Amino acid sequence: MKSNRQLSVVVTLILSLLGTPYFLSSAFAQHAPTELNIEVITSGLNHPWGMAFLPNGQLLVTERVGRLRIISTDGKISGPIKGVPPVFNKDQGGLLDVVLDPDFSNNRIIYFSYAEPQAKIAGTAVAKAKLVNTSLENVEVIFRQHPKTDGAKHFGSRLVFAPDGNLFITLGDRSNYMDEAQLLDNHLGKLVRIQRNGSAPKDNPFIKNPEIMPEIWSYGHRHIQGAAIHPETGKLWIHEHGPRGGDEINIPQPGKNYGWPEASYGIHYWMTPIKDEHAEQGFEEPIYYWTPSIAPSGMMFYTGSLFPEWRNNLFIGALAGQHLVRLVTKGNKIIREEKLLKNSARIRDVAQGPAGALYVLTDEKNGKLIKISRTSSK
Repeated sequence: MKSNRQLSVVVTLILSLLGTPYFLSSAFAQHAPTELNIEVITSGLNHPWGMAFLPNGQLLVTERVGRLRIISTDGKISGPIKGVPPVFNKDQGGLLDVVLDPDFSNNRIIYFSYAEPQAKIAGTAVAKAKLVNTSLENVEVIFRQHPKTDGAKHFGSRLVFAPDGNLFITLGDRSNYMDEAQLLDNHLGKLVRIQRNGSAPKDNPFIKNPEIMPEIWSYGHRHIQGAAIHPETGKLWIHEHGPRGGDEINIPQPGKNYGWPEASYGIHYWMTPIKDEHAEQGFEEPIYYWTPSIAPSGMMFYTGSLFPEWRNNLFIGALAGQHLVRLVTKGNKIIREEKLLKNSARIRDVAQGPAGALYVLTDEKNGKLIKISRTSSK
């Protein structure tokens, strides 16, 4: 095994040959399990947002401007997939996340989230469709945020299938409507749970109360842009943006209130303080938070064999932080944090590939798909 200094030199050389500005943090170099290959698979994506691996190893990628692409295993980008509905392409709005149906190999169904326009307002929507070659067929909207609002921020939009086959949809408070996160007659600032046909499962926490939106799973959230199922417990973990600080990781429980905007470990943009006591006000405490903000986006638990020492670690992209976060977990706790790709780019999403490599999307007009693999020791 080479020394840490030699490791840093090798990685830096690889990156310089690629012509990319990506560097590993000194902290990572000190704990690196082996030499890493950092490879730009492709570039030229217009603000890519979400991705999902197809069974054949190709990758579905959304572009916020409203295009869905397929990236081949050798990095070639397809033309836009036909049949994507019109999107509200402004600021944080656009075509957002994408996931495969749990039975995709048989039914070819995908689900995607987007900011759906309606006159001068918009709202988060989720549609399902059949992917046939380079077209979407039988597009059906199965969820619409209620109500649609003005503004172009905080659409949320991560999609995650739970082990029971139900679909979690993360939502934001739409920025100008943050007080609505505490009210249960709307979808703003909520985590919702639906069946694949769009109906609310019978065991949702508020299903029997006609005055509450039946899809709501938990509430009091600000802007959830990361979600993943823990590989051992089967429980959903999420992260959400705080204001000036206070980005949170939560394990959302049914019917629970996570405090926004009454509680946060950050402060408002206009510098007004917010109480940081959660439990004292009857809210759920986050299991982890960042102050100052890293602006987290994308989330995955590592389960592969390429990096066995990273198994069950949590990986999160950082937009403002411009790095990839690796979090070591123990049960429901996070015990260590490490920064990878430090000072690189706004990382929008992270995913595990079929062979166990990590893939990240950079949030740029010339967005990149980057692969992180390992070089075998000699």
